[in-house]
Parts: sequence; C-alpha cells; structure tokens
Amino acid sequence: MRRALALARRAEAAGEVPVGAVVVQNGEVTGEGWNQPIRSNDPSAHAEMVALRAAATRNKNYRLPDATLYVTLEPCAMCAGAIVHARVARVVYGAADPKAGAAGSVFQLLDSPALNHRAEVSGGVLGEESSGLLKEFFQSRRD
Repeated sequence: MRRALALARRAEAAGEVPVGAVVVQNGEVTGEGWNQPIRSNDPSAHAEMVALRAAATRNKNYRLPDATLYVTLEPCAMCAGAIVHARVARVVYGAADPKAGAAGSVFQLLDSPALNHRAEVSGGVLGEESSGLLKEFFQSRRD
C-alpha cells in the first residue's frame, strides 16, 4: 500500500486526482498505475485500470486470478467491473469512497452473488493517509 501511496503522489504532481494502485502476484509487483485520465484524455485511465493493464500485458493474459490489487481509494463501478473480469483474487484499499465506491460504500460489486467472480476485499488499510491525501488535493483546488 505504501507503493500505491507513492504512485498517488505522482498523480497529484501531474495535476491528477491522487490515486495509486499496485498489482502483486506471488510477492512480486506485476503492474502499477496512477490516475491519468486528464493527461491521457482517457476516462478509463483510473489507477486500477492502468495497473491491471500493465499486469495483464506483463503476464500476456487478461486473467489475474492469483493477484492482489492495492489501491489508495475504493474502486468505482468501472474499476470493480474490470477487477471482476480479470478475476483478481483480492482487493485492498485505503480510503472509502462514499460517493462512488463499488466495494461496499455505494455498491457491492466485488462480492455480488449475481456476478461470476467475487474478490476478497479489505478496506481502510492506510486509510487515514489515503484519505488525507485526497482531502488536501481537493482543498487546494477549492482555495
């Protein structure tokens, strides 16, 4: 999660919402990313999506069944959908997202019995640090 926080700071330095994500498989980082939708003009370039793409490319397989995704903010519905399709085993996130979270805050997509895959979810890991980074970013935008 500390690596994901460092990546979130990279996003912030680029003027993006500070969210970072890391995919770990068998104790090794196989993908990482940070928010990049503004820079890339790509609404799907959330940190999780970038990290999942990197891991899938490295593995030469879009399925990541043994992977853990660490992300500083609870995944949104788009990212949760990609996590389900990739068959990610576990998601660990920092800050809850009470407006758009899809891992329990607003929606519960990662553990939905209606879907063909469920991911184990752990929230609040380094949550205060993750939340603080987001609050400071948005406060600076308002000032």
